[in-house]
Amino acid sequence: MDELFELRVPHSAEAEQAVIGSMLIDSACIPDVLNKTRSDDFYLEVNRDIFDTIYNMYIYGRTVDPITVLDQMRVRGVIRDSSQGYLLELMQVTPTAANVMKYAEILREQSLLRALLKAGNDITEMVRDGAGEADTMLEAAERKIYALRQGRTVGGLMKIANVIQDVYNQISENAASDSKIPGLPTGLADLDSTILGLNKGDLVLIASRPGMGKTSIALNIALHVAKISRKTVAVFSLEMSREQLAIRLLAGESLVDSQKLLTGQLSHAEWQRIGSAASVISETDIMIDDNPSLSVAEMNSQCRRLDNLGLVVIDYLQLMQSAGSGRSYAGENRTQAVSDISRMMKIMAKELNVPVICLSQLSRANETRTNKRPVLSDLRESGAIEQDADIVIGLYRDGYYDRECPNPNEAEAIVLKNRHGELKTVPLMWLPEYTSYVSAERRHSEEDGY
Repeated sequence: MDELFELRVPHSAEAEQAVIGSMLIDSACIPDVLNKTRSDDFYLEVNRDIFDTIYNMYIYGRTVDPITVLDQMRVRGVIRDSSQGYLLELMQVTPTAANVMKYAEILREQSLLRALLKAGNDITEMVRDGAGEADTMLEAAERKIYALRQGRTVGGLMKIANVIQDVYNQISENAASDSKIPGLPTGLADLDSTILGLNKGDLVLIASRPGMGKTSIALNIALHVAKISRKTVAVFSLEMSREQLAIRLLAGESLVDSQKLLTGQLSHAEWQRIGSAASVISETDIMIDDNPSLSVAEMNSQCRRLDNLGLVVIDYLQLMQSAGSGRSYAGENRTQAVSDISRMMKIMAKELNVPVICLSQLSRANETRTNKRPVLSDLRESGAIEQDADIVIGLYRDGYYDRECPNPNEAEAIVLKNRHGELKTVPLMWLPEYTSYVSAERRHSEEDGY
């Protein structure tokens, strides 16, 4: 009966043996195999034990060959009476190590089929048990399938060895990269060095009083990420229309006064700059949804269908009606609603494995203080928002409160919370005619460029 069950579960004993055999024949292929293959990809326990042993030896820089692997299996307590003969057999049945990545592809495909079988069984069981409303079950099913497409699993316990392997591979990728930061660059160098860029799974909150320019800085970042990374950037605008956002993008990229853009009173040189800017923006993969009644669940569902997603921007939190979790808020307990929305956004960032930038309004509390710079407690319906966010940035400029101040366009991005490092105030420059933020030291060079 066990043999019949094993035949029905997708796996390839031959591919598993060929991958391990290749690693024993030619240790030079081990780094490539470890980048594509995980312990859980091996269905047969005997093969999984040998793979784990080789992985541990490679991490510690030890020589990998049949003798040393056998010795380490003895040390790790996974050796069997037949292990020595089995290792020799693996080398004999492997035609050549040159095809190891093809064997690894077969291994990965069978592993994916097993995961798909499990997800299908879980979904069937969930429906049979009637675990919630249809929309809730559909959301859960969609999340499981999406995770499989991304090569990940939803929930469940995972060996720390597998987690360490993922982290090790990520560190290796970062080391090989030319970038000095692990995340996507915002285009604001001083801010990048403080928050280490926009990192996968992070919820980044940008907060300010109305009219301070939080939409503008978010669009600046979105455009820079889209241009540099060539990834898809999803922008959900609950306040402004697609056309309004496009005008802001054009003004910032072309450095043409946004008022002139609206009136069309442009010089020949300005028309040329707009043409160039329109071409640059059109070549990016920025997707905009301006539906004002979207829930987090609906945003998440749309983002799952994007193959090359790099960043999500949401403008702004207090306009959102619900998390889309099936719960309604009769009598409008707004604090609880915002708490649920903020939690769902953090879950979305983790599930999509991309940074999510959410804009938020500050309460009027800061305006009653002498020092009007924002603090965490100024977040409207605060509590859960500051808890769920990985990074919180408050925008401030003296010119917002006092237009007669010496430098009304000098601005600050105050990092109020930072899970990746220190809290710091980053100087910026606000260019109101272009509705754009730039690094303080870049202001003159940007203007002189035209």
